[in-house]
Amino acid sequence: MQESGDEPASTPESDTGFSELDLALVDALQSAPRATWTQLGRALDIDATTASRRWDRLRSQGLAWVTAYERPHTATVAFVEVRCTPQRFDAVSQALAQLPWVISVEEVAGDFDLLLAVTAADLHSLGRAVHGAIGGLRGVRSTHTRLGLTVFSEGGDWRTHAIPSGSRALLPESRGATRFTYSTHTQTRRTPHDHALRAALGNDGRMSYKDLGAVIGVSEYTARRRLLRMLRDQEITLRCDLAHPLAGYRTSVLYRAAVPHQHLEHTGAALARTDQVRLSISVSGPYNLFVMAWLHDLNGISPFEALLAERFPHLQVHDRTIALHTPKRMGRLLAPDGRALRYVPLALPDGTQH
Repeated sequence: MQESGDEPASTPESDTGFSELDLALVDALQSAPRATWTQLGRALDIDATTASRRWDRLRSQGLAWVTAYERPHTATVAFVEVRCTPQRFDAVSQALAQLPWVISVEEVAGDFDLLLAVTAADLHSLGRAVHGAIGGLRGVRSTHTRLGLTVFSEGGDWRTHAIPSGSRALLPESRGATRFTYSTHTQTRRTPHDHALRAALGNDGRMSYKDLGAVIGVSEYTARRRLLRMLRDQEITLRCDLAHPLAGYRTSVLYRAAVPHQHLEHTGAALARTDQVRLSISVSGPYNLFVMAWLHDLNGISPFEALLAERFPHLQVHDRTIALHTPKRMGRLLAPDGRALRYVPLALPDGTQH
């Protein structure tokens, strides 16, 4: 173990903004978002002070962050392809990123201009939001909506793979494998404290119980009890995210694919275990599987697609779309280099809450 306050020898930070130790810390927090500094230090073979100081730098510079959000199995989620007039593209993208029920925004190169992940309480609310709030925006030419059905993996399951399995085993908790169906669980009615807690943790998922209690107006003990209950009941989940272009993942590719129904479950789950895959979700429509991969650069596309062809014989890729910029991810507004700028608290359209 390192002496307190001493930085271990590590690869100097390159123009990416991340050192090997930084990526290892992010990897550890992806497995255990609220692990203590002592626990993180033990897993990384550094002292707690170094772990804390490293994280403070990453977070203050917008390079990495921990956020909280409701488990999608309590909501209706859809992916909306938006076509815009060229003159209004920037204005439309910025306006959509400000909407609290638009979870994520991708600016893409393909046969549409924007890909949105949106959430609503039910199908009726979703339809009104997409056709009214999105379709009614000046500059929007058309929208096409695909309902999310089964989640095999989502962004919180993706890992940098910067620490060995032995180090990961030293961490106190680990997100289990994701596999759930949207809208299968009825939301319990939330109290104002529950909403405030979710918003506070959305902004800083590592906020201490004491600070969390102060923000939502309850005792430290009550804040701890409420959060542990929500995590235990899978009402919310935590994840550590990062500025992926600066971490060396400069290419994000979105695939619309088709898999025969009898092979969909196996293929979707197997894709979820592939290192490059960040998102694997079955969706409505003729192309029933939606896949997102993070690659180091454009040169990685051909080898990745060769891997898909070799490992997944039932997968037929019908469309490849490349993300040019991600203005928003899971409520975080992002700069062109992927750094976090500001958090927009997630909420259902029209102020609907459960």
